[in-house]
Amino acid sequence: MQGRTAAPAASSNPPARPHQSHPDAAASWTNSAGELTLPNGDLYSGTLSGGVPEGTGRYVWSGSGCVYEGGWRRGMRHGNGRTEWPSGAVYEGEYSGGFMDGEGTYTNCSPSSSYKGQWKLDRKHGLGLQAHANGDVYQGSWVQGQMEGQGRYTWANGNSYVGTMRNGLMSGKGVLTWSTGDSFQGNWVAGVAHGYGLYTWEGGGCYLGTWSRGLKDGKGTFYPERRRVPAARLDDLRKRGVLPDVSFGTGADPEPAEADASLSRRSSGLGRPPMKKRPSLQRRRSIGAAIGVAVGVVTGGPAGPEKTLKCEDTAGSSSQILEREYAQGVLISEVVLDKSLPDSPSSKKPRLRRSRKVKDAKRPGETIIKGHRSYDLMLCLQLGIRYTVGRITPIQEREVRASDFGPKANFWMNFPKNGSPLTPSHRALDFKWKDYCPMVFRNLREMFKIDTADYMISISGSDALRELSSPGKSGSIFFLSQDDQFMIKTLRKSEVQVLLRMLPYYYRHVHAYENTLVTKFFGLHRVRPSSGQKFRFVVMGNMFCTELRIHRRFDLKGSSLGRSTEKIKIDENTTLKDLDLNYSFYLEPSWRDALLKQIEIDSEFLRNHSIMDYSLLLGFHYRARQNLQIGSSCPESILPDKLTVLSEAGKNAIYILFL
Repeated sequence: MQGRTAAPAASSNPPARPHQSHPDAAASWTNSAGELTLPNGDLYSGTLSGGVPEGTGRYVWSGSGCVYEGGWRRGMRHGNGRTEWPSGAVYEGEYSGGFMDGEGTYTNCSPSSSYKGQWKLDRKHGLGLQAHANGDVYQGSWVQGQMEGQGRYTWANGNSYVGTMRNGLMSGKGVLTWSTGDSFQGNWVAGVAHGYGLYTWEGGGCYLGTWSRGLKDGKGTFYPERRRVPAARLDDLRKRGVLPDVSFGTGADPEPAEADASLSRRSSGLGRPPMKKRPSLQRRRSIGAAIGVAVGVVTGGPAGPEKTLKCEDTAGSSSQILEREYAQGVLISEVVLDKSLPDSPSSKKPRLRRSRKVKDAKRPGETIIKGHRSYDLMLCLQLGIRYTVGRITPIQEREVRASDFGPKANFWMNFPKNGSPLTPSHRALDFKWKDYCPMVFRNLREMFKIDTADYMISISGSDALRELSSPGKSGSIFFLSQDDQFMIKTLRKSEVQVLLRMLPYYYRHVHAYENTLVTKFFGLHRVRPSSGQKFRFVVMGNMFCTELRIHRRFDLKGSSLGRSTEKIKIDENTTLKDLDLNYSFYLEPSWRDALLKQIEIDSEFLRNHSIMDYSLLLGFHYRARQNLQIGSSCPESILPDKLTVLSEAGKNAIYILFL
């Protein structure tokens, strides 16, 4: 990551154990006054029994220069001993069966880097204390060389964590305390706050609520300075195992500062100091900032921390208890639960605090209900897909063959309204169903990790589809599943022929390029109602169905002719065009290179199949509240040269897809 440097990791394990020969016959040795010389040049001097080392002795490996001096048993290191490596590393402690096993101390080439504790088969295992050259210290449980179980990790800058570790990361219940006095006690997953927790600020005030991957998410309660969380409530939470059952100094809940609290050092097992450029729990925030912001929120732009601190100081001066609701770190509502203290100056002049809410996102399209012009067509489509998926799923999985492609790789079925031996009765008109290349699309769904049951329920379950107004000039009808995961588009016969012609190449392309931006296709079907008109459909993935809310979406063709949208009509469901895009994107160089390379590969694929009328779709999620202004396609934090920094601020997510 730009601007971040990683200190070299202290060695968490000793060098490889020198090869130790196991003499099994006196003929292999030259015995001379308690000294043995091996054919490979290794030397042993000490007591012998039956021609093999037994008791105490000194062994020198000729190749590596390692030296061991200590106990022996049946030709193997056993009991107390000391091994020195040419690098300067030293282990002194117990051995068993030739391995470091039991209590022992390992000192790295740097005297300030050491481990003292229990070992098993040359690995740290049990209780031990690890001191790193950078000043970090861990004391606690180890399992096969990894920090695992209960322990305390203390950074050189004074930050400390007490709680459960897993795979060298904070996982489970624990308390993280910053050198500033702020603290977080709660649940952790893979080094970030996740689940219920209590954050206490050094100067007073706390927030009790839930976190999701380092971000406040859901409802919680803010207690200002001089208003503590009731002790009975904390005791109850600890008894129920929701909060760690540990002594916690301040009794309230703070917000992290610039120390890197996440223990995400998988390679060295916390052998590195906190990254100074990466704020604790993935936050970029000045020390002491933010009463109302989540653990893990990344504030954007140079002015972000200052603005946030000013807002939070205002909130902190209040003595009102507030119920706050967050969505992925963004405050979306605030309600006063308890007014100011009687002796508080603010109680004499009560202030009206408005509840701030963000309206639910307006869902695009109209739900298809009985009487809708597309109601019968929707029923036919849902019934046909349910039949297709149910028919193809029991067939044993296999690789696709050439015969699985092409217009002849299809099957059809009549669906009379009153049912047949093979089809159920239904409420739609009689229709004929045709399914193209079912084996190919089944494999594609598996390749794209689409669960069969979820696929059927999403499209053919009890929920109705939604019909969208055509976003393009093709006149196609678009349907959207109620969970927004799948989009269904009508095609002309010529378009179906093109898709069938390119399907073998498409299959190979998406199989070869896992990160392709080309649209994901899940099925190709045809419905012919008794009225006689044929409808051809393709089922696609909806790229705008994400865990994050999409605030702006763009359809880019690389053209300027007619490529703009009326500004007065813009909302979250508006598809903006090329001339509406006034962003420049700053990406990490490796991301930029990978993205441009994939775009080039996908463009070449489409060009080779004479597909030129395609678009690049962009979806933006703004994490900063000031970017949510309706009618504005560009955030407020624009630099003087009119370029918006997205990736460095870390506050926006971008989704990209070819269509």
